[in-house]
Amino acid sequence: MLSVIKITDYISEDLVSLDLKARNRDEVLVELSKLLEKSENIESNNNDVYKALIDREKLGSTGIGKGVAIPHAKTESAKKLTVAFGISKKGIDFKSLDDENVNLFFVFASPNKDSQIYLKVLARISRLIREEEFRTRLYNCTSSREVIECIEEKENK
Repeated sequence: MLSVIKITDYISEDLVSLDLKARNRDEVLVELSKLLEKSENIESNNNDVYKALIDREKLGSTGIGKGVAIPHAKTESAKKLTVAFGISKKGIDFKSLDDENVNLFFVFASPNKDSQIYLKVLARISRLIREEEFRTRLYNCTSSREVIECIEEKENK
């Protein structure tokens, strides 16, 4: 049986920030990498996660449009795939495909060996955030728990 990958299997409340302080792309990648490093699944070695996210951005922006970015990277600092989520109320110029500022950030890191799960999570997030109603609900969440519940509810539809 094919198991469905769920974002909520890889994210927890302590990996959610409702008020990112960053003012630009570099700062937000630092902040998001620090958020990921709160997880016991991520070793904080010499800014490895940050460096991996930067290297991935050099290939092309993960700002996919409609106010959303999905920075992601493979790194041996990740013991297993881990997802974090952040909201920037101000919006950040992330060199998005549509040139709009980004407010919603799904960020994840994965060990190099987990390519299948990595790609499935990326595809899952990409599908979920297509709907404007879902993006709006996420943006308006007032607690980390509410973010997780919002994602969970969407995944269970």
